[in-house]
Amino acid sequence: MVLFPNAKINIGLDVLERRKDGNHTIESIFYPVKWCDAIEAIPTEGNGSIKLSILGIPVPGSVENNLCVKAYHLLNEKYKLPSLNAWLLKSIPMGAGLGGGSADAAFFLNLLNTLFQLNLSTDELKSHASQIGSDCTFFIDNKPALVSGTGNITTPIQIDLSKYYISIVYPQIHIDTKNAYSLITPHKRPYSLRELIQTPIHAWKETIVNDFEEPIFKANRKLAEIKAFLYKQGAIYASMTGSGSALYGIFDKKPGLNTLPSSYKIWINSPQ
Repeated sequence: MVLFPNAKINIGLDVLERRKDGNHTIESIFYPVKWCDAIEAIPTEGNGSIKLSILGIPVPGSVENNLCVKAYHLLNEKYKLPSLNAWLLKSIPMGAGLGGGSADAAFFLNLLNTLFQLNLSTDELKSHASQIGSDCTFFIDNKPALVSGTGNITTPIQIDLSKYYISIVYPQIHIDTKNAYSLITPHKRPYSLRELIQTPIHAWKETIVNDFEEPIFKANRKLAEIKAFLYKQGAIYASMTGSGSALYGIFDKKPGLNTLPSSYKIWINSPQ
């Protein structure tokens, strides 16, 4: 069985408060994009073990710490799963704010649910996903959503960018999420993203902000330059996604990004 976990972009990201447990309360719009990894899994003899092979972009750390492996062990504790051979082809950059690892884990939960006929409901899958990572919950539904709490609460929202070009630029800079949060001073805004996202897209440039941009841009001036470049190329709206370092632009015409350094990873969708 093969699935293709996709990335997401953040349209706005407000860090509202630091919680007593050390996590942060946020509000953001998550929007799925079709920059994808690939996961394949085949049952094998035995019970309760998984062998995961990772291809494509090198993934640092032990395979046992991969979120897909954690997803398998989480369900195995309760449902005593057959053993599994799995392959993960990484294409979505890590440390980029695109949610690739979270998507892999959430899609793997869906894969296990289907492959082993566990008949878990969407709410049950979300509950399991939230134990792996806050952003994982979003990828169970994998539809545009207002995301709140620590990133674990998702509320469907009507937004359709399918008629636009979305271009993502990853400049090969890895941003550590924990360190990025340490640079933030939480604060509440007078308007909710739920309201702002309903305004015309041409107004977003002046109203919808990613709180991570200011401190991350100070430390990495190159990222600010990429955002300015996207606007120069005609972006209606441009932003860093998540805690970075990937940036994206929303365009009504196909942008010309061929003057960017060849070392950058660039993804561009085609309007439907």
